[in-house]
Amino acid sequence: MAKEGSGSILQFAPLQSSVDEGFWHRLSSLKLNKFGIDDSPIPISGFYAPCSHPQVSNHLTLLAESLLSDSNDESTMPSVIRGNRNRCSVPGILYNTNTMEGFHALDKQGLLKAEAMKIWEDIHSGKAVEDCAVLSRVLLISFADLKKWNFHYWFAFPALALDPPATLVDLRPASQWFTLEEAESVSTACNEWRNSSLTADVPFFLVSIGSDSHAAVRHLKDLEACQRDGQKLLFAFYDPCHLPNNPGWPLRNFLALISARWNLKTVRFLCYRENRGFADLNLSLVGEALITVQQGWREQQCVPNAVGWELNKGRKVPRCINLAKSMDPTRLAISAADLNLKLMRWRALPSLNLEILFSLKCLLLGAGTLGCQVARMLMAWGVRRITLLDNGRVAMSNPLRQSLYTLDDCHNGGDFKATAAVRSLQRIFPAVEAEGIVMAIPMPGHPVSSQEEKSVLEDCKRLNDLIDSHDVIFLLTDTRESRWLPTLLCANRNKITITAALGFDSFLVMRHGPGPFNSIPNLKAETEDSLAAGMDNLVLTNTDGQHRLGCYFCNDVVAPTDSTSNRTLDQQCTVTRPGLAPIASALAVELLVGILHHPNGIFAEAEIANSSSGGNFELPLGILPHQIRGSLPHFQQMTLLGHSSNSCTACCSTVVSEYRKRGMQFILQAINHPTYLEDVTGLTELMRSANSFQLDWDDDIEVADDECVKL
Repeated sequence: MAKEGSGSILQFAPLQSSVDEGFWHRLSSLKLNKFGIDDSPIPISGFYAPCSHPQVSNHLTLLAESLLSDSNDESTMPSVIRGNRNRCSVPGILYNTNTMEGFHALDKQGLLKAEAMKIWEDIHSGKAVEDCAVLSRVLLISFADLKKWNFHYWFAFPALALDPPATLVDLRPASQWFTLEEAESVSTACNEWRNSSLTADVPFFLVSIGSDSHAAVRHLKDLEACQRDGQKLLFAFYDPCHLPNNPGWPLRNFLALISARWNLKTVRFLCYRENRGFADLNLSLVGEALITVQQGWREQQCVPNAVGWELNKGRKVPRCINLAKSMDPTRLAISAADLNLKLMRWRALPSLNLEILFSLKCLLLGAGTLGCQVARMLMAWGVRRITLLDNGRVAMSNPLRQSLYTLDDCHNGGDFKATAAVRSLQRIFPAVEAEGIVMAIPMPGHPVSSQEEKSVLEDCKRLNDLIDSHDVIFLLTDTRESRWLPTLLCANRNKITITAALGFDSFLVMRHGPGPFNSIPNLKAETEDSLAAGMDNLVLTNTDGQHRLGCYFCNDVVAPTDSTSNRTLDQQCTVTRPGLAPIASALAVELLVGILHHPNGIFAEAEIANSSSGGNFELPLGILPHQIRGSLPHFQQMTLLGHSSNSCTACCSTVVSEYRKRGMQFILQAINHPTYLEDVTGLTELMRSANSFQLDWDDDIEVADDECVKL
């Protein structure tokens, strides 16, 4: 730390550069589509902000918007929106050469001198006082090898060198230089300056302190008024540097302005730095410097020497970056798609497990209104592997309600929904690994002939293999009976299963509980495409004997049967209010994400909204319900709980055991004999007992009536 009277040369911390990939992408687009072989200088805008961390300096950053738009407008300057407190604009110039030889042949010192001359002219013309942003400039030379996606570049931050250099008299933390009253007033004034859209990005300013310890922040053009008032005066600037013993690079040209414009020999300066968006006087520095330049140095025709080429690992050499992977449009799409998810992890959701989401394999049974919406929601959450199963074709009535289809998919009898949906997903996001399966789901109540048995059994086996190879199954089909076989297979394999079903103005979204046997028998070795081992551990967590949650069929007292034959047109079609499917689909995907982030996964107990007996875990995504039922007429939504049934036709231990013993023959019998499932689960006997009880009760009533007549 410099002490008073130390008399050392004032040394500045060099500015450092940072280039966002979007900058190179836009430069490539401009080069290919607009500039061609024209290597004229290109105006750019860099951005920096005051240091906001005690151990990390802020860099001067180039973004996509640092360049002019690649549209065909006539603008020659990049559009810069003023008033952003985190983006102090720095004007600059880019020289992008056509060859590597041209890059090396550039007169680097001449270019630096020319940029420094612009700063010197702005100082003498008074422009730097009116618009202090021009005190800093950025110079960038580059060569873009668009065949190999190599970018060679070198930054310079032109600075006018005082001759002789300024002498440092004192430098200390601002909190040690001000009195307590002055420090409080200075912090308040600086915070107001930073929070105003008119001054937030004005990087050079004056801080005046009156005899009553009241501080005020003013523009540079108000210097004479401050001097007349006889107030304590500091020349302040936004300092991107974090070092405790050195001011940042912007002070160099600021001192040149102070000396050349106002002929001051003693300068007190404030290196303004922040912490979490507010002035930090412990991090900020206050210093005093002596300026004794040679005779004639201040004359406009006497341009000072310029310095400022950025060092690369301590050497004066250019940098090179290869963006072959990220510059590919698909790679860029992935980066853009992941941005929102990664920003969630900054503050809102630090525990978000993107690895699980990225590696998840989802099977969507049904590619209609629900399937289209669920697929898009899954991609928004970062899911890359999606399989859609459907045997329907795109009809003319579909595109308006089913978001993955267009009129082109309806021509010539309509494309298969499964394949058309995959094409659409790949257009939306090229990196998605989507597959379409054209197949009908065998259903109970829809008997098959002996000639069809082989084909139906093959479909059953294929569906079983698909469920086995995916981590999550969504049941999104139109009919109740089409959900039975997938529900049974998921219960057998303990798969995470999500059901979404629609009425005309109501919906149901639910997660199925684990199967009756809390492990998966005969586990096959994981392939490289299966979910990470952590996912399997999540699914197979011990349930500690808790009553498992029910499936879609657990509340039914009859087996699923044919619900489509002998129906009118409005009963055959899924007639719903248009806004219902997006709501249910979004909730279905959010429910899945909640399961994935719950410590108990599929075995998590159900939680009910506004219940005092919530879960045992503080979950960042909120409660994890079992069922969500919604009603549009009342704009209401309820969370409900339903335990598994011992007589369930799809997931009870009796049905799963029979399936394990008899395999496909059990399924075939369930398909061909409508009452078979009721007989196996005891529902037939239960209904017979209930009817018998009702008859006995009626007989008692008749006796009582007879007795009344007699009376």
